[in-house]
Amino acid sequence: MKKKLWLLAMMAMSLPGFAQLQNPTSWTADNGNGTYTNPLFYDEFSDPDILRVGDDYYLAGTTMHSVPGLVILHSRDLVNWENVSYCFDRFDFDDDAFSLKNHKEVYGQGIWAPAIRYANGQFYVFSNVNGKGLQCYTSKDIHGPWKHHNMKGRIYDLSVLFDDDGKIYAIHGYGEVHCTELLPDMSGPKEETDRVIIPEGSAVGEGHHMYKINGMYYLISTDYQPNGRTLCSRSKSIWGPYETCVITADETFGYHPVGLTQVKGRIVPDGSHFGIGHEDVNATACTNIHQGGIVQTQNGDWYALLMMDFHSIGRTITLAPITWKDGWPMLGLEGNLGRAPRTWTKPHIPGAENIAPHAPYNRNETFDGKQLGRVWQWNHNPDDRMWSLRKGRLRLNTLPAEQLMWARNTLTQRVIGPKSTATVQLFTKGMKDGDVAGLGNINVPCSWTGIVKDGSKLTLRCFEQLTNDTIDTPITLKDGKIWLQLVGDYDNNTAHYAYSTDGKDFRQVGPEMKLSYQLITFQGSRAALFAFNHKGKTGGYAEFDQFTVDEPMADRSTNIPYNKTFRIVNLATRLPMKALGHGLMHDTHANDHSAQTRFRIIDRGAGKVALQCEDGRYVWVSGMGLPGDVRLTHDAAKAEEFMWQDYLNHEFMLMSTRTHTYVGKSPTTGSSYSMDYKGADPARKNGAVFVWEEEK
Repeated sequence: MKKKLWLLAMMAMSLPGFAQLQNPTSWTADNGNGTYTNPLFYDEFSDPDILRVGDDYYLAGTTMHSVPGLVILHSRDLVNWENVSYCFDRFDFDDDAFSLKNHKEVYGQGIWAPAIRYANGQFYVFSNVNGKGLQCYTSKDIHGPWKHHNMKGRIYDLSVLFDDDGKIYAIHGYGEVHCTELLPDMSGPKEETDRVIIPEGSAVGEGHHMYKINGMYYLISTDYQPNGRTLCSRSKSIWGPYETCVITADETFGYHPVGLTQVKGRIVPDGSHFGIGHEDVNATACTNIHQGGIVQTQNGDWYALLMMDFHSIGRTITLAPITWKDGWPMLGLEGNLGRAPRTWTKPHIPGAENIAPHAPYNRNETFDGKQLGRVWQWNHNPDDRMWSLRKGRLRLNTLPAEQLMWARNTLTQRVIGPKSTATVQLFTKGMKDGDVAGLGNINVPCSWTGIVKDGSKLTLRCFEQLTNDTIDTPITLKDGKIWLQLVGDYDNNTAHYAYSTDGKDFRQVGPEMKLSYQLITFQGSRAALFAFNHKGKTGGYAEFDQFTVDEPMADRSTNIPYNKTFRIVNLATRLPMKALGHGLMHDTHANDHSAQTRFRIIDRGAGKVALQCEDGRYVWVSGMGLPGDVRLTHDAAKAEEFMWQDYLNHEFMLMSTRTHTYVGKSPTTGSSYSMDYKGADPARKNGAVFVWEEEK
């Protein structure tokens, strides 16, 4: 009878009304069922600052040395975003370094850590340019045009507050936090107004975000010493004194730091020695969510948009609910403050239910238009005389460069995870002696594959700067056309190149390459279309067409095992969960496939689920959730409701919607299952992360 009831329940799960995730072609955080899953974007977005104006939300972020610069996204629901503006098209400083001229560069410098504000009927975006001082861009329309104010002065990594009395303050500095009044015409800082408002020794860092809430001044900042954490300081006066508390510290969503690039110098010649540092899979370091802004929705709820170091992708954005506790904006939910769910309900914002899930960018490009898509950025200022969109192709005229990182007019876009394949057509008929053109990864170390022309001879070359490995293959191209691919597994920090002469059959060229994050360019991996002349000449040209990005993991519609029978295996022990006859949840040997190890989901809608064992009992939690409190019951009404936390690759966590803590089992103590876990550790081996295995 129990088996019959089990089968009937499984059949019911396939009927309309059971929430299913969407089926996108590009990553979007919106699961299509009233929930979202972090990261908001699976590509790089650094140093976010958030602003709400009426029903509209705006997010400004760092662009470093890439142009167009200072990206701005727009949203109506805090989950689905669209790129609507850049504050400038080109750096307008008379300095060769911004254009990769005369062996000068601003990699990892340029413009960074913006503050976006709205006052006096217009938008303001403040930021710093290395060596040039404080910059401000103003516009009455978020789409531009933007007016540039070079305010100079040594103010960087700042927040700006337009106070109620009309004064404008910049808050800046690391450790010793300063407040400086700004002139209202944006001509610069007001002389002799700089004051220390938080002294060194208060454990406060940088990346400041200042707010005035109900008459109280709140400063959100991030510190990295000795480990990453995000703090809030508050005072009744902007000048202090301030008291400070940590509002989040250990939330990594189960990601550990990637090994950093090790090299003597910055942009070094090919053949230089590179290393990639050791990965400590148990460390938090600065991988945890940190540095960003907070915002209040129309209905009074608060959210934080913080970044985290996300392996070789770079830095990504997370959305976390805020719970006010004793006057502090704590990240997370009651019962588990300081941590954040990876999957949670979308903010309750009027009209949000009518917004279709979508990605912030269209990453594919046909080059048929008069302008490049918004996702593209040039690596430093390009020479606009030496590139064009012609007859549905991108043409790059070659300029002298000894290697990829010095090649001008290199067009880039962020890679997207967890996995993706970028493919492009390269046309070589316009190339001349010494020309090199292809598809690369702008990073330190860099890599690329493409065509080298020496005399009339064409060679397919794959180059990896990390190992100084060059693989050459003589090649003959029909109609001078070749397809190139960059195939990345960015969660695991590896990638390789492939090529095809017919656009159908691709062959790997070169090895599987190790990727890193690094603090030289302060950017993650970037797909790059390039053409340069390695013989010091102004050569011919290369043309590109049909740039596409395939994301095999963007479709998460089958990540939650609806309509399936499955075992739950603990990642820490590799042992299955078992519903004991004694009424507790414990583990069992790896080959146990009994009914007590087989589970199914009872869909409660909006990403919420209950668990039922094949023997008919439901998982419930009694008491405080300590070891032994995760139990079994025949009463469906007592079944615990969980928010399924999707960690991809069949990995997941179970968060109680009642206590906001997680089910887990210690891998070392022998205790039975509990529900007192705060979240995943960086290695996902603390006993709270599981993998589901389908049972037939």
